[in-house]
Amino acid sequence: MIVFDLSCAEGHRFEGWFGSSADYEDQRARGLLACPHCGSGDIAKAPMAPAVPAKGNSRSEPVPTAPEASQPMANTPMPPEVQKALATLAKAQAEALKKSTWVGDKFAEESRAMHYGERDEAPIHGQASLAEAKALIEEGVPVAPLPFPVAPPDKLN
Repeated sequence: MIVFDLSCAEGHRFEGWFGSSADYEDQRARGLLACPHCGSGDIAKAPMAPAVPAKGNSRSEPVPTAPEASQPMANTPMPPEVQKALATLAKAQAEALKKSTWVGDKFAEESRAMHYGERDEAPIHGQASLAEAKALIEEGVPVAPLPFPVAPPDKLN
């Protein structure tokens, strides 16, 4: 597979995935390409940065803990209503976490203990593997993933 940045006569940019350069040319010649934004069939390759792999000794950037209002989606700015919805969701999560206790990797154990009455119920948050989360759900323990990543308290400044 090869990915090309494409653009239409209206200036919309988007990606196209093709089996080869020849597949792109064939589809373009047959009029099979259309802009997903406006439907224009006047499509051309857009300038692209080369795909250069990262060096083996480079560090990856940390995952942000909450979305930023100016964070782009795909190749267009995030619509204002989406920015507002994400900001509202991030604020609601932050408020909920103020009343919750971090239990770290003991999340599954603590959730299970509360569910079976071995411990008083209280709002908690922590970490669980996918297998642990699935097991909790199968047992009927009420759990849900947080929409935004949460840094453990010992990892905060």
